[in-house]
Order: sequence, then C-alpha cells, then structure tokens
Amino acid sequence: MTTHPLSAAQIVPTTRQKAMLALSLLALSTLGMIQPVNAQEEVTYITFDPPGSTFTQPNSINEKGAVTGYYYKGNQLNHSYGFVRSRDGTITTFDPPGAQYTTPQSMNGAGVITGTYIDASAMRHGFLRSRNGTIMTFDPPGSVYTSASAVNARGEIVGSYSDRTVTHGFLRSRDGTFTTFDAPGVDTEPNSINREGTIAGYYFDYSGNVAHGFLRARDGTLTIFDPPGSVSTLPSSMNARGAITGFYADANSVNHGFLRSPDGTFTTFDPPGAANTDPTGINNTGRITGDYTDASGATASGFLRSPDGTFTRFDPPGSVQTLPTSINSRGTVTGRYEDASFTSVHGFLRIPDDDE
Repeated sequence: MTTHPLSAAQIVPTTRQKAMLALSLLALSTLGMIQPVNAQEEVTYITFDPPGSTFTQPNSINEKGAVTGYYYKGNQLNHSYGFVRSRDGTITTFDPPGAQYTTPQSMNGAGVITGTYIDASAMRHGFLRSRNGTIMTFDPPGSVYTSASAVNARGEIVGSYSDRTVTHGFLRSRDGTFTTFDAPGVDTEPNSINREGTIAGYYFDYSGNVAHGFLRARDGTLTIFDPPGSVSTLPSSMNARGAITGFYADANSVNHGFLRSPDGTFTTFDPPGAANTDPTGINNTGRITGDYTDASGATASGFLRSPDGTFTRFDPPGSVQTLPTSINSRGTVTGRYEDASFTSVHGFLRIPDDDE
C-alpha cells in the first residue's frame, strides 16, 4: 500500500497508528461471492481534484452527495488544505485560522463539517465548519491534543483528546458543552455517532497494544465488544441503525472484516482472495465499502458488500490502487486512487446510475 510522504497517518491520533500496526496482517479467505461488476448495477465514475492538488483524500460523503476531505498542492508537503465538493462538482477549499494542516473527517446532511487541524506550534485542535463557511475551533477543557472524528445530524461531535497522560473520548453538544468519557483502558478513540447519540469507537487496554470495540449509549452506558476469535478489534463506521463495521485480528494474525448488527450478533467476512480486509464505511441500507489486498499485498482494490453477503470488486478507470472511505445511503462511494504514473492521487466518486 503506497504511503504519501505526508499522509493522514501523520495527522490522525497516534493510537490509530498503533491500531493499524497491531492489526496490519496477512489473511486468506474464500467466504462469499465476488463479481467484477454487479449485473444489476450500472455505475459511473467521476475523478476529481481541488485546483493544484497532487494528493486528494476524500473522507466523508453525505446523503446529498457532497464530499469533504483534504489535499496537498504540488510539492507543498508542509500544508494540507480542507475542501468540500458539492453534488454539482463545485469545489470550495478552506482552512481554520492559523492552520498548517487541515484534515476534515466527517460531514452531516446539513453540510456541517468537523475535523482536526494543526497550528504553527504543532498543536492539534478540533474545528466545526458550518454550511455557510463559518469556522469555529474548539478543544475540550484540559486538552493538549484534540482530534474531532464525526458529526451527526444534530450537530453533535465526537472525538478524542489527550491531557498528556491518556487519551479520552469527548462528546461536544451543539451548544458547545463537552462531556468526556473513558472506556476501561488507556486510550479511548470514538469515531462514529448516529442521530440517537450512540457513539462507537475503540480503545486500548492497559497493555497498550490490544484494541477493543465499544458502544456508548446516550445515557453513558458502555458496551464493550469483540468479534468471536478476535485478539484486537478496530471498528471504523456505524450507520443510523447502529450497525457497525470494521476489522479485527485473530490469534493467527489474520485480518478480517466484521459486521456487528444492532442486536449484537457478528458476521465475519473477507472478499475472496483477500489477504488484508479493511472495511471503512457502512450506509443505512447495510452496504459496506472498503479495500482489500491479495496475497501479493502489492495493490489495493475497492469492494462493496451487499446485505446478502455478495461482494463486488471495483477500481476507477486508470487506478492502480483504490482506497474507498465512505458510502452514503444512495450507494455512492467516495475515496482516493493512485494512477499509473505513481505521482498523483485523485479523489473519486462511484455513482450508481439510478442516483445521477
């Protein structure tokens, strides 16, 4: 998997890096069915880049088809910029005041965006960008490091912050008040919140190396979970109904995708031939997107998993590596791909033709 010289791995929390290291594994599975293109689905691909971009990273697509993420200009690797692409293709770029690196992570249906930025002193803060473009910055009390990861339809934001000792979870209400919380470990990393205020994420136990999934209800009740056979669990996305997807490592250091249904039951999955499966998004109809590598591990392709367990592999035209990040309820997928020149990374949309 190609890594950009200044990719998101240098901007997101250190615990995410530890999780990816702990769960970076080889797998081989033949579960399910896969097809290059679903016979019942015609799709259109759109490639896009903000002006001057040589590395475009879309992170979130909302129900209206708007996309947010970040990009780098040319060889200027000392500054990443935020962008939002509307459904009609208009791209607007933005940065919080004083930002050196801007990484939008999530956008709700109203167009409210949240994410993280790094200032000139290398301090990290959360931000909220309203639909009209106004940007507000924030940090939970006592924070020396803030990472905002998701915003729901009510404008509530979740993320994590560090007080130099451990990493805590936070919930920022629409009125700006904070509620902080911890799972039973050393680092708590919320990454999803739905309209009901249910929060999902992961945490590291006191060894600092093993991750577990968690759910936090609006009343504060915590539920810890791991798929059967998991020795480390990393949830990545939750839909409005409370279904969660992500990946986990088993005792043989094999990496699998999982689906946790709202009733708590688990389904394990891997696209046929996968040696590494990384689900990244689930929509309200239960369709899951992500990427996987084969046994060679050289390149990544995108996949869609239907609720019936059928897999569809996909790559935008010209792609040599495809990394989907988000899917909306219409089935439109966004993410990034690297082209054959190996010098440019582009954003893409995979749009079912009935959603054009």
